[in-house]
Amino acid sequence: MALSVVGKHALITGGGSGINLAFAKKLLSRGCSVLIGDLGLRPEAQELLKQYPHELSKLPSASRPVALFKKTDVRSWPQLSELTRAAEATFPQVDIVVPGAGIFDPKWSSFWNPPKSATNPDSLSRDDANGDPGHYAVLDVNLTHPIRLSQLAIAHWTSRRIPGSLLVVGSMAGYLYGIGTPLYYASKHGVHGFVRSLGHLRDTVGIRTAAIAPGAVNTPLFTDDPEIMKLFKAELATSAEDIADAMLELLENPQYGDGTILEATSKGTRVVPAFNAPIPNFEDIAAAEYLAEMERQWKKKITEEGLKV
Repeated sequence: MALSVVGKHALITGGGSGINLAFAKKLLSRGCSVLIGDLGLRPEAQELLKQYPHELSKLPSASRPVALFKKTDVRSWPQLSELTRAAEATFPQVDIVVPGAGIFDPKWSSFWNPPKSATNPDSLSRDDANGDPGHYAVLDVNLTHPIRLSQLAIAHWTSRRIPGSLLVVGSMAGYLYGIGTPLYYASKHGVHGFVRSLGHLRDTVGIRTAAIAPGAVNTPLFTDDPEIMKLFKAELATSAEDIADAMLELLENPQYGDGTILEATSKGTRVVPAFNAPIPNFEDIAAAEYLAEMERQWKKKITEEGLKV
């Protein structure tokens, strides 16, 4: 039997823009209430909250879904806990959790821009060279936050003896690699391994786990960066709405949810097997030229200057 999101309640991080905003819209249109956790909301996300207002005197329902926002820095474990408690206080129960917030290799947290130090004073990095323990923001956002939010979600479901759906935003980068953005690749490889590792929860305690693995998508993650857009082939990129459709399929198709990794590109979707997966067609990857240029630049820089730490 097909599953349904109608009348359910979801918590989504990163829903202030991009893929996760498109997915929040999709869920709300199907009668599923949504709590968004993010640092801020783009204007279109603010309009979504106005379209689906939360009234304290009325409980959300399939016929009256609501959209709420709680400012959240997903790198903060206390803030993730507060976000989870807010969802529990607002909804009868939390049925769907989407750790969706992510960043692509910003100059302020990049392997090739080591943290600022006495011998590396001009670095653009905001990671702390003297951190104890040390942190890379890319890993905190893309890998540690999904793991911690998943713990909080699984605790919610198992303590109440109810089913749940955990849908993580991965990437094709979770099974590709490249010298230009090693921290990003590492974070998405980690996410995919984590999701696959939780796959047995579906048939043991009714907790479905999956990850969407998009290629390049026309979202602010790419389109707001002028350097990326110089070499970005927007005509090959997928729309956020198409990715949202694939995410809904992961939630509602009962054959998924056992650690499924579902690739989604402009060419369609495919389940990525754990072993011996066919190689993607790189000619269809919208950001391929940009990634190749990054690799050329960093190889040249490292060869000529070395890496300053």
